[in-house]
Amino acid sequence: MFKRHRKLRKNEVIRNLVKDVYIAKEDLIYPIFIEEGENIKNEIPSMPGIFRYSIDRLSEELDELVKLGINSILLFGIPKNKDACATEAYNENGVIQNAVRFIKEKYDNFLVICDICCCEYTSHGHCGILDENGYVKNDETLEVLAKTALSYARAGADIVAPSDMMDGRVEKISKALAENRFENIPIMAYSVKYSSAFYGPFRDAADSAPQFGDRKSYQMNFQYSKDAIDEVAEDLRQGADIIIVKPAMAYLDVIKKVSDKFEIPIVAYSVSGEYSMVKAAAQKGWIDEMKIVMEQMYAMKRAGANAIITYYAKEVAKFLENSEN
Repeated sequence: MFKRHRKLRKNEVIRNLVKDVYIAKEDLIYPIFIEEGENIKNEIPSMPGIFRYSIDRLSEELDELVKLGINSILLFGIPKNKDACATEAYNENGVIQNAVRFIKEKYDNFLVICDICCCEYTSHGHCGILDENGYVKNDETLEVLAKTALSYARAGADIVAPSDMMDGRVEKISKALAENRFENIPIMAYSVKYSSAFYGPFRDAADSAPQFGDRKSYQMNFQYSKDAIDEVAEDLRQGADIIIVKPAMAYLDVIKKVSDKFEIPIVAYSVSGEYSMVKAAAQKGWIDEMKIVMEQMYAMKRAGANAIITYYAKEVAKFLENSEN
């Protein structure tokens, strides 16, 4: 006699009884783009519904997040001035440093995570310091990343998140934090970050597109599957506390592989391209937007993610609230 699997799918009550994958508002991390200047609230053309804010208008976004019960935010900065060495990244009066101080003064509920990378701050758009041939110098870049992490910690960041993909940056940042009595600041490392076409809209949002070449010499090769575990293991050895896998949907197999191998918190980054594709198809009326979004969220959780960075965090929070009522 064959097994009747459909018995446990008969109605919604039974389906809810046996489900074992859950999403809560506490699992959501919302990215925010903060632009240096005043009275700025500009929608990003390739990411409908996502805006760049100046600090004086940031409360418009934060107040909505408070009402929705979203407590974790990931900050990206867009400075007025850029140079070849990303000096604005570690300016104690920089856009992110001032934003962190503003948030910590006005709000007591947010977990503030600061992304650490040079790409938004360099005139050439690459994630590090270049040599005379345009190659990103690894060890010289580590100095900038460590100074940036330290400046964020001084401003009041709860977590620092290096996304640059330089070798040894977790160790360098961990040492800098410890030497300056910030040893209790967790490091959320982008340990698995592939060179991906899914980042396109983000580069519009953060003004971070490279002026020449690409990032394939430091971001991971999606045609090579062997190094993800080693990247995570090495970052953990250097002091990472949480790891990010980016992008999410095309790399669920990697999330699962990392989850099976390590007993650590894993964050899936559902990136800008994933957001924009769903949003565009929804605007065309081709898909049911929230059904697609929630299916994606559950896929990431099912693969092993503890938390999800997503531009859909507000919509997901509303969906979850309505589902509970």
